[in-house]
Amino acid sequence: MLIQKTNVEGLVIIKPRLLKDARGYFFESFSQREFEEKVRKVNFVQDNESMSSYGVMRGLHFQLPPFTQSKLVRCVKGSVLDVAVDIRKGSPTYGEHVAVELSEDNHLQFFIPRGFAHGFAVLSEVAVFQYKCDNYYAPQADGGINILDEGIGIDWKIPTDKAILSEKDTKHPLLRDFESPFEYGMELYK
Repeated sequence: MLIQKTNVEGLVIIKPRLLKDARGYFFESFSQREFEEKVRKVNFVQDNESMSSYGVMRGLHFQLPPFTQSKLVRCVKGSVLDVAVDIRKGSPTYGEHVAVELSEDNHLQFFIPRGFAHGFAVLSEVAVFQYKCDNYYAPQADGGINILDEGIGIDWKIPTDKAILSEKDTKHPLLRDFESPFEYGMELYK
């Protein structure tokens, strides 16, 4: 796997080594050993998958402590714009985001550590999105930043009139009104 660092500490884009021949292709989508050597130690405990149609926007989600999650995400069908926003108090990149297109064609993965809000927008007719989590889902710990927060400056690549949003995702606070429970530099995020 090839690791591409981003301008926000902790967020990395992963490109697998693709082996192609006349039959198709093969790649290792995850290796615990290689991930720990090149990214960081992590223990994934839950895999999730969602299917969405064009224009669906999900996020910007996180789980509150002590149920916080790191995620390793990828799109196995179609394409999405995947976004992570730094919400770690004291971080030199607080409020900044990284956006990456993940698709069935580029096979890229995006690692999002604890202390980030995460969301995605479906760019293709249909997208199947998968993610590994290092903590179990806890509905009582759901948190979020408003996905339409213009102050963050995300270009979702979806016209507003084509966006399909849940009511819940539009009721989260704006980043400027949010009191983050995450601290930059805590052992949790290293």
